[in-house]
Amino acid sequence: MVTSPDTPQPSSQPTNHGPRPRWPTVISSSELLGDDDQLIIEHNGQHYRLRRTRQNKLILTL
Repeated sequence: MVTSPDTPQPSSQPTNHGPRPRWPTVISSSELLGDDDQLIIEHNGQHYRLRRTRQNKLILTL
């Protein structure tokens, strides 16, 4: 392919469209719960219960 000096060329450098989004930290539920089926999370003076059900689902309640 023949190009002239005025023909735009694709850049070999990635285009910077600003800062990359920061992904949240991932923690497995087994890391949080361990061998227990529930734990209490304190947040802004409130206590939340995170519970693992018999069907291995998670429920978070106030």
